[in-house]
Amino acid sequence: MELTNQLTQQLAVRYPIIQAPMLGITTPEMVAAVSNAGGLGSLPIGGLAPEKARQLIRKTKSLTGKPFAVNLFAHTLPTEVDWDSVEKMQHFLEELCAKYGVTFSRFSEEDFTFYTYQDQLEVLQEEEVGIVSFTFGLLDSLSIALLHKRDVKLIGTATCVEEAILLEESGVDMISAQGIEAGGHRGSFTSNHPLPMIGSMTLIPQVVQSVKVPVVAAGGISDGMGIKAAFSLGAQGVQVGSLFLRSHESAANEAYKESILHSKDTDTALTRSFSGRWARGVVNQFMKSVEASGLSIPPYPVQNSLTAAIRASAKKQGKKDFLSLWGGQAASKAPAKSSREIFDELLSSFRILLNG
Repeated sequence: MELTNQLTQQLAVRYPIIQAPMLGITTPEMVAAVSNAGGLGSLPIGGLAPEKARQLIRKTKSLTGKPFAVNLFAHTLPTEVDWDSVEKMQHFLEELCAKYGVTFSRFSEEDFTFYTYQDQLEVLQEEEVGIVSFTFGLLDSLSIALLHKRDVKLIGTATCVEEAILLEESGVDMISAQGIEAGGHRGSFTSNHPLPMIGSMTLIPQVVQSVKVPVVAAGGISDGMGIKAAFSLGAQGVQVGSLFLRSHESAANEAYKESILHSKDTDTALTRSFSGRWARGVVNQFMKSVEASGLSIPPYPVQNSLTAAIRASAKKQGKKDFLSLWGGQAASKAPAKSSREIFDELLSSFRILLNG
């Protein structure tokens, strides 16, 4: 089982290990540490203003001369929003925050601002980004043609075989197959069936057998055994996120890191309560309260905007019950070490199995 393959050659990296992009957690320092170690760091910029994205890209460039990916959100904005339902949700959240002593700021329709990946494309071109990964959907054909014209490698996210096939047909260079174990937001984008709930061990071989491009295994991978299993199923690379949650370079606060440290494999669940999109995180009071309210949860990114100030206040106040504690089913294995140490130990554990 070689560490050099089609994926490493296309990405120009030494090892087929990708650090997952985790918006709000991943920092340029984390990205650079992984890239400098020989893997592929991933910088998330989904929904950010173009100039903010530029700042983050330039900061990362100042820390590494190695390849790194920039991650986009490829979803479409909702065409219609029921603002009456939004107001009902906001009223509920205001009362919930008052009950638990969390600072609340009201949100209005005029406050709603969201930048799409199309808004960020000019920055990607000007900053000469060489690898772009994306989630929540497909890039439009013009954007793909524009990026490929500049020799940009594209990595799409699939949570089922149907999505993988659509991604390959759209022109991506490789596919990240995200199992249900993964922490954070689901990359699902097909709407003609319920949310795909396929585990990595089942998803990876089916995707590998259905497409010709390299497949990256994502979801629940936290050690050498997981990497070996993914490669045995046909993956050419792995993507690891939750393992870096408690790293020194992580932007998670201490309340978040403590929750991850003390979580068990049964403590996470899927929820739409924070953002309006399905995501996996450690269950807390906010999740339980919103889901028990019986209210209609506004779609992403409206609900995400509604809860942004709440999450920011909770972070300052150290109130873990109002933080979006995104993490996968193996998140408790995340160590409090530098990202470089975490990467090196992950690679070492895989090498031992290869040589054993």
